[in-house]
Parts: sequence; C-alpha cells; structure tokens
Amino acid sequence: MCAMSALRILVFGAHPDDAEFHAGGLLVRHARAGNRVRLVSLTDGAAGHHRLDRSALRARRVAEASSAAQRIGCEAVVWDNADGELTASLDVRRRVIAEMRTFRPDLVLTHRIHDYHPDHRATGELVRDACYMARVPSVVPDVPALPHDPVVASMWDGFRRPGPFAADVVVPVDDVFAEMVAALDCHGSQVYEWIPHTMGIEAQVPSDAPARREWLTRFAGRRPAAIAQRYRAELAAVLGEARAAGVRYAEAYEISEYARRPTDEEIARLFPVG
Repeated sequence: MCAMSALRILVFGAHPDDAEFHAGGLLVRHARAGNRVRLVSLTDGAAGHHRLDRSALRARRVAEASSAAQRIGCEAVVWDNADGELTASLDVRRRVIAEMRTFRPDLVLTHRIHDYHPDHRATGELVRDACYMARVPSVVPDVPALPHDPVVASMWDGFRRPGPFAADVVVPVDDVFAEMVAALDCHGSQVYEWIPHTMGIEAQVPSDAPARREWLTRFAGRRPAAIAQRYRAELAAVLGEARAAGVRYAEAYEISEYARRPTDEEIARLFPVG
C-alpha cells in the first residue's frame, strides 16, 4: 500500500443496504478523502419486502443502491444471486475472487460468518475462502492473481455464539453520521417499510419526508450509539479520554486472520478517525 496513493475500499455485503448500515460512516469518510469505494451486494435483495413481488423489489433495490452510492460518492454493484438463497458455492467464490483481483483493494469489508441471516453468513464465508485463493494464479486463471493480500475486516455484529465479535478497530463517526443517514434514506424499501414491518413498528414511521428522516436518524443511530458506549475505552486509547467522552456514534471492525495483518500505520490510514 503506497503511502501517497488513493486507497481502494471494497465492501462485500449480502444485500444492497448492508454496507451503509454497518460501515456507512467509514465509507463516507473514505469517499470524502478521494479514495475509491466500491459496494458489491452479492444478492439482488429481492426477498426483503412484505408487499412487493421479487421482480418489482429487485428493480427498486437496484435503483436504491445506485442512489445511495451517489450520496456517498462511490460505486455500487448488485449481483443477480437470489436473496435468501445465497450459498458459499464454488461459482460464487470464483466471482468474489475475480472481483477482488479486478478491483485490487487495499481494504475489504464484509460480514462475519456468525450472523442471524444465512446470506450474511454465506457472504462472510465466501470472502474468507477467497482470501488466500486470490493470490493463487491457477485459480480463476483468466484474471491475474493479486500480488499481495489486502487487509480484510468484518463489520460489527452483536452475536456471541459460537464466538463473539472482537473489536480490533473502533472508529468515531459523529462527523459523517448525517451523510450515513442520507445514504440509508435512499433505501426506502428497507428502512421505512420492510425492516419496520419485521420489527412490528410500522406505525411509528411518519409519512412525510422530513419527519421520516428525523425518525431514521434516531433509528439508524441505535447501532453506532451502542458501539460508542460499549467501546469507550478503546476510543479513549486512540483519541484520549476527553475527546472519547464526547463521541456519540462509532463503528467497529474485526481484522481477519485469513488475510494480511496491517501495521499500526496502515490501520490509521485504512480506518481514519476523522
């Protein structure tokens, strides 16, 4: 990773809104810095609705992903694997390897393999299994192998079995939180419809746009607020206690053991604190 070159950040999410929910603040910060950010959804997102059929939802979610990417200042790609049916197959692994080799990322973000959603688990497994193979020339031989491993990190989740998330990096995101919410606002089929439906809180979602955005700010802030509270000591180690005490929102990442271990200098560049 050249110290003066623009960074390349690649996110493999299972669904079109996963990157924004789990890593939106970090992605906004990288885009602001002029780094290239690419969001890849491994499924078409077409199962996540209680009223729309798959065809209608698929088209809507592709459009939402494009709109959110424009807000962030990055690229978004939605693959055609069926939502809810993703498996860690060889065919999809080869596609992940080819994507990594073509984009040549400095940092890859994805799900952990321990998660409530089978698509999330499959995505984490696919990326883990692609890490070493991305450097093996005879695997997916039509795309040149990577000369070195990228840094790979899992996005935060709260699941504890069979192994809890271990935060290697905690990033304050207060200064970019509003832009993260603006990106999530583009995923209306999810944040205002499907997710509230699954939680039984549809009646709480306002109908007019300004009130909805205020509601989304509160709703989307719960995860990064919980992370900031939980990892206050880790924030203090980086920011100092006085500054850490004022952090309201944060994101956390676990560095993968299956890819390159970054130096402290690389961590500071890949996970900037603002």
